[in-house]
Amino acid sequence: MDIAAMSVVMANSQVRTDASLAIMSNVKDLMQQQGQQLTEMLSQSAPQAQHPTLGKRVDIQL
Repeated sequence: MDIAAMSVVMANSQVRTDASLAIMSNVKDLMQQQGQQLTEMLSQSAPQAQHPTLGKRVDIQL
């Protein structure tokens, strides 16, 4: 392999590496943003659940 061909191969390899790192950086930023949104959603107060036995018994006197 001559020097010119080797130079082209190395340049292509560097471009692929740079593109891969850029994609991984974008994915990392997106995951951090989604994690923050999930944390905010979980920290918001949820409505109180009804009492588990409420309404299951009826007192009837004859």
